[in-house]
Amino acid sequence: MPSFEHRVPASLTGLVAGIEGYDFRLPADAVHHGLPSRRVTVIVAFDEPLDCGWADGRDRSGYWALAGGLHTRPAHIHTHGHQHGIQLSLTPLGARHLLGVPASALGGTIAGHEGLPGGVPGWLRDRLQEASWPERFRLLDAHLAGLAAREPGGLIHDDLRRAWTAIVRSGGGIAIARLASELGRSRRWLSGRFAAEFGVSPKELARVVRFERSRALLGAGRPPAEVAQASGYADQPHLNREWRALAGFTPTQLAANFPIVQDDPAGAARG
Repeated sequence: MPSFEHRVPASLTGLVAGIEGYDFRLPADAVHHGLPSRRVTVIVAFDEPLDCGWADGRDRSGYWALAGGLHTRPAHIHTHGHQHGIQLSLTPLGARHLLGVPASALGGTIAGHEGLPGGVPGWLRDRLQEASWPERFRLLDAHLAGLAAREPGGLIHDDLRRAWTAIVRSGGGIAIARLASELGRSRRWLSGRFAAEFGVSPKELARVVRFERSRALLGAGRPPAEVAQASGYADQPHLNREWRALAGFTPTQLAANFPIVQDDPAGAARG
């Protein structure tokens, strides 16, 4: 099942965390899982629309170009035996520059690109479909660089950027009350403005960051009990409860049964 990782060009630094092409042949009934992360996900599908929705069946539809904001529940991608396309992982600032909306506009949702000020238009998707992989990445880089050069759809408040960075660097361990105090803000101000910008509250982002770190450590072969302690969970049962809530299964079930479509989780371990 070939995948084609593409180096993010310098012009997109700080906006795009990862770009990867893929062409997977799978069992017809295979379902991939889109797990919570701190990135805004963009997928451009080739050959046929991406059959995607939430794990409970809501919002399931076919998407030629998909944008998904930060979320705290799993999405399901029904592969029908073949998945072919390009996936991008955007930062919140990248959502403003490249999609033309704040990450909050996509928070907890799956949406097509038709109503977005930016994104990947249909004419470009058609050209990407017909191109070779090197040409696909060249065309996409040029389009995204053009979007990045425009005025963004608003700016992210400095205190919100600082709060985001502090939560990520702490591995989701910083107390939100302490963070608000360090910023000279009330917890109510921070929680409200943070959710209005990013689509999740500070507490929810911290939860996602801990989950990302645990996923990266589990993927590196660390035992669950050790991962729980290293990721900020009280114990392994706490880790399992969070995985059931955020992913729909436990870490042990992940290793055996659940293929993942996601940005590289190793970045979560690096911060």
